[in-house]
Amino acid sequence: MSLIVYYMPLAIVSVIALGFAPLAWWASRFVRPKKPTQWMETTYECGSEPIGEAHVQFRFQYYTFALIFVVFDLVATFLMIWVIAFSGLTLNAQLMMLVFFGILILGVVYALKKEDYVWI
Repeated sequence: MSLIVYYMPLAIVSVIALGFAPLAWWASRFVRPKKPTQWMETTYECGSEPIGEAHVQFRFQYYTFALIFVVFDLVATFLMIWVIAFSGLTLNAQLMMLVFFGILILGVVYALKKEDYVWI
């Protein structure tokens, strides 16, 4: 069989996945209300009246902790996958895996030590 037959399901799923967002955006134009009202133009805050300014300055520290969380999540995901396959790997692959984890852990330790406040 040719490669086209093997990759056709992947191509179909890719087209559906890439076309879903533009199609949903286009279809929502026909469903949404067209007459703006004063109620529709107010800010929605969980059913209560908005208080204060809409622009709030966030601390950059929130973003750094989010990035640290992503690195921890990445380490945990790869660790779970590689623990299952660890015994079937060659010695060279096991060493490369340990080097990879060492680099990730060093990055997390550096990021945590660089922060002034740790509230994890």
